[in-house]
Amino acid sequence: MPARDEIPSTLKRSPKHAQEIFEKTLDSARETYDGDGERARRTAFAAVKHEYEKVGDHWEEKESSGPSDRKAAGGVDSPGRTEEGVDANATKEHLLQVARRLDVHGRSTMTKDELVEAIKKANRRETARARRS
Repeated sequence: MPARDEIPSTLKRSPKHAQEIFEKTLDSARETYDGDGERARRTAFAAVKHEYEKVGDHWEEKESSGPSDRKAAGGVDSPGRTEEGVDANATKEHLLQVARRLDVHGRSTMTKDELVEAIKKANRRETARARRS
């Protein structure tokens, strides 16, 4: 199946460039990993997360490219968990701005780690809402 037909809904609501990164990386990863679909999809999402961060139900270009969390920086075998597209390496001020846009309550008293968790939760909620529409 062509990568274009497999773009996740969150990427369909995102800039064309993010979609192109996903498509090209997915096609290349399928060749590299002999058709291993799950590994190819993880690789494609990792490429998107290098340039984009998830905000609500879509992806937006990051202020600076690079790994979005410790797991991404360490590679597939690194311990820990992914931050689901939230740019956990961003400044606290940036995370506060994202939380404000997502109407996260109590954000001004949250630590950076708490902001990341609250943004992930808000992103899941917004994505679920968009999928129901």
